[in-house]
Amino acid sequence: MNKLYIFFIAQFFLFSCNPSSDREGPEAQAYPNVIFVLADQWRGEAVGYAGNRDIITPNLDRLAEESVVFENTVAMIPVCAPWRASFLTGQYPLTHGVFYNDQPLSPEAVSMGKLYKEAGYQTGYIGKWHLNGRQEKDKPFSGRDKPVPRERRQGFDYWKVSEVTHNYNESFYFDENDKKHFWEGYDVFPQTDSAISYIHRNKEQPFLLYLSWGPPHDPYFTAPEEYRNRYDPANIALRPNVPEEFQDSARNVIAAYYAHCTAMDKALGDLLDAVEEAGIADNTLFVFTSDHGDMLMSKGVLKKQRPWDESIMVPMLLRYPNKLGKDKKTVSAPINTMDLLPTFLGLSGIPVPESIEGEDYSAQLLEGVELKKEAALITLPVPFHEWNFPRGGREYRGVRTDRYTYVRDLKGPWLLYDNKEDPYQKHNLTDQPQIAQLQKHMESLLQEKLAKVNDDFLPADEYMKKWGYLYDRDDSLRSENYLERGR
Repeated sequence: MNKLYIFFIAQFFLFSCNPSSDREGPEAQAYPNVIFVLADQWRGEAVGYAGNRDIITPNLDRLAEESVVFENTVAMIPVCAPWRASFLTGQYPLTHGVFYNDQPLSPEAVSMGKLYKEAGYQTGYIGKWHLNGRQEKDKPFSGRDKPVPRERRQGFDYWKVSEVTHNYNESFYFDENDKKHFWEGYDVFPQTDSAISYIHRNKEQPFLLYLSWGPPHDPYFTAPEEYRNRYDPANIALRPNVPEEFQDSARNVIAAYYAHCTAMDKALGDLLDAVEEAGIADNTLFVFTSDHGDMLMSKGVLKKQRPWDESIMVPMLLRYPNKLGKDKKTVSAPINTMDLLPTFLGLSGIPVPESIEGEDYSAQLLEGVELKKEAALITLPVPFHEWNFPRGGREYRGVRTDRYTYVRDLKGPWLLYDNKEDPYQKHNLTDQPQIAQLQKHMESLLQEKLAKVNDDFLPADEYMKKWGYLYDRDDSLRSENYLERGR
């Protein structure tokens, strides 16, 4: 085991004997601060540092030059609430039960805020939550405008949170006492100002701050005008997998989406500057990522849930100068949603509980070696809402390596792509004789992943019944041969 990792664990047991309120000043610096910044629906290629020449992200590009850049960060379940629950717990959706939007994460869950709080951290959460669930069983969105009870806040004490809102220019939040307030203007900016205030108030002791922005999730055309004016749709370069009949629409949507991204990049720059001004940059684990991507008219569709790269691949940067240096490093091996929490815990010197199903890659990051991970799991136990059964949705399980994507639905192998030779995933290789050995290998990787998390890959209805969930609207409707469409 890596000596630095052993040292961190030893520090935990030493300091856990003292009350957290006593840990201030130099002794407190044994633990890094953790700032986790989450965007909603920001796809992996939509950043300047990844080679996108249209998008304007100077602050993310600057951060990338000082960070570990994860080139293949995979959203294990590419949809809002399920991803958030899997990140907070390090568990698979069929373990924690949040595989469908607007279902609650159990108050008994072993989760990020609780683990850091038990280690003596101050804990704060600002922005979108989406884990409180519906308040009336037969009304799917009945919890979205209500406060989150204290027992459902998963260990976060400082609290400026809305369950769900995408009205970014008139959005609200509830504080620790369930009092409702409104953010002034475009909410990304005042949320970031609140985060900056939190950092300055807590810089003398270890803290965990989770900043959860709502954009660039649709509605696409609501970024501040000054950022929308920076993009001319006519100049947007499209991915080759956008069908010709959708190209005009795609340029308009993408220009508006990029405007959100550039506004958020500005806020990120303010946040990074505040960390420097507070004098805590070197001992801060600073992470930027997203919960999933957006198809943005690739293959003629919008939004997420689908197993294609535009939906499942997200950006991720991790900066921690004290232990990882300030020179840019790249990781090409895939890293999965469930792996993030245990890796952050490992870098923080906090023991990883047995409840976590992901892998801790902190030792490999500290040693500067490539992650020992061949494939990341992708899954959708139940398709819903914008990709429900009537709209062509289907249950699937799959794996994404640094080169290949392989996906099964209930009928059998569905998709196989060589992402090096076919980066826009236009040529499905499934069941072609010349790649039979590759398909067999990918199938074995998938079966190994499913066995590890006890996933029998059952039809969606089985999971809905097991957890007592109701389908929203017409999500459950399907034709008898729905799996045959689009194969």
